[in-house]
Amino acid sequence: MKKLLYTLLILIPFGFTACTLTPVAEFYVDDTEVYIGEEVWFTNDSYNAVEYDWDFGDGTWTDVENPVHTFNASGTYEVVLTAYNRNGRADEAAITISVLTPTILEIEVLEWNDEYPVSGATVTLFNTLNDWYDFTNAIVPTGLTNRNGKVVFYGLGEFVYYVDVTEANHDNLDFYGFENNNYLRTQQLVPNEINQFIAWVDYVGTKGDDTRKRGVIRKIERVPKK
Repeated sequence: MKKLLYTLLILIPFGFTACTLTPVAEFYVDDTEVYIGEEVWFTNDSYNAVEYDWDFGDGTWTDVENPVHTFNASGTYEVVLTAYNRNGRADEAAITISVLTPTILEIEVLEWNDEYPVSGATVTLFNTLNDWYDFTNAIVPTGLTNRNGKVVFYGLGEFVYYVDVTEANHDNLDFYGFENNNYLRTQQLVPNEINQFIAWVDYVGTKGDDTRKRGVIRKIERVPKK
């Protein structure tokens, strides 16, 4: 009996101490430089803790142990994890996340003379003039202009792109050699920014048995930053 009592006296303080161990907050992230809308995975490595609070620095938080988060605006965010033990004692750990704007290309298709937006036009991008001419190796997916004549491509590289615009009444298939071929292409895209261009299209009448109104791209120009 004395031996049992002695054992209990040893175990009780040990159990009490285990419940009051100081929590240590630790975590790591799969990447500290991400794009807007990209999922960021956080792995909690804390110990001596039973509850967690995450502050993502963008006005949102969670108590999930291993959260996945997306940031909706570019900037620098300090993500703070607070870990609590059973008695409410806390410890904090923080990591800085840089959120970048993806390289975006917005093309607005306008009619050359009357300047109205051309909606429902298929816009296709190519890396080279030969690909544009042969309609091969297109960058997918293609885009379709909205009612404002605009289409947006995401996650592009910082390259020059050749642009094809096709619509029931606007088509640039006859353009090759019509004017300066440089009018078919964008300027080099600026990385991590929204690159805006206007593709001006024009009617050129009909050709042979094709009774469609046919058009060409007269010019592609960059929209100046405001």
